[in-house]
Formats: sequence, C-alpha cells, structure tokens
Amino acid sequence: MIKVVLYARVSRTDQHTENQIIEMKEYIDRYPKFELYDIYEDKISGVKDTRPELDRLMQDARKRLFNHVIFWKVDRLGRSALHTYQIVEEWKKLGITFSITTLGINTSNPAGKFIFGIMAQYAELEREQIVERTNLSMKRIKKSLDEKGYYITKNGKKIKSLGRPKGKKDGKKRKVSGYYRRWSSE
Repeated sequence: MIKVVLYARVSRTDQHTENQIIEMKEYIDRYPKFELYDIYEDKISGVKDTRPELDRLMQDARKRLFNHVIFWKVDRLGRSALHTYQIVEEWKKLGITFSITTLGINTSNPAGKFIFGIMAQYAELEREQIVERTNLSMKRIKKSLDEKGYYITKNGKKIKSLGRPKGKKDGKKRKVSGYYRRWSSE
C-alpha cells in the first residue's frame, strides 16, 4: 500500500476546501494501492512560504510518514516557482512522489516531472499578473485622490485616502513583540 496525504488550500478563512478534498478522494479511489493517511488544509495565501498545515505536512514528510502527496492544482501548493520547487526537491530527496488531480500529473515518471515544472512557472506568472493589475488599480485610485481629493468605489462609496480604515484599536501604538514570538522558530 502507498500511504497518501492530501493537501488543500484556499486563500481566505471564509472559503472552503471541500470541493478540492472531494475531487482528491475520488482520485484516490481510482488507485487501489493508495491508502489515505492524512489531510492537510490551509486557509492562507499561497504567497506565504510558511503555512501551518504545509509546515506540518513537511515535518511529517521528513519523518517519512507517507509516500505520496495529492493536491488539486499547482497554485494550491504555491504561487512562487522557487518555493514550489524547493518543496518538490525536498520530497524528491525523501522519495515522495505527488499527483495533481486537475492535470493528471504524477511525478513518478519523467513526463510528469517535466509538465509540473511548466505548471509551476505558470502559477508564478499568474500571481505576478494579479499583483500588476492591483498596482495599476491603486495607481488609478491615487491619481483620482490627487486630482479630485476623493475616489468613488464600484459600490458607490466615497473614499478620501488609501489604506485600511481606522478602527477603535488604532488609537494606541501596537507592540511588535507578539508578531516576532508568533513567527519565531519553534
């Protein structure tokens, strides 16, 4: 039996991973040698190199608790080609293969490895295009703020400055020590 784990990710906490998990379980059912070992689910941006469940998956991989990882799309694993390659290279050194259900890619063969490399580059390009479009929108809004002193959103709301709106907790300066403790190595 091949011990298999699933990795599902969505970008926000108000989104759900159920559709990804259902499709990955159906994929497992097509291969009688696959045995589901664990499911890892993150609700965080793929741009982040450290994600709680991905970190746990990598720790379990280093302990050699499974042999194969299944994920839904390349961009679910990561938006950076470099980070994605680092993960894949570590899996390769550990003897762990993986499958991408939507593409039918399985890295236990050379063709699957080649196609995956191309798809990782595409995921990074897609992310860079999202950033480019966001920056263009922000530039347009800033120009309107400079010229008119306000900007009307698509919802009809009038804004007079860029950035997050001030809340009730914004009156005092926040400590950064909590941030450092939260992200320091364990």
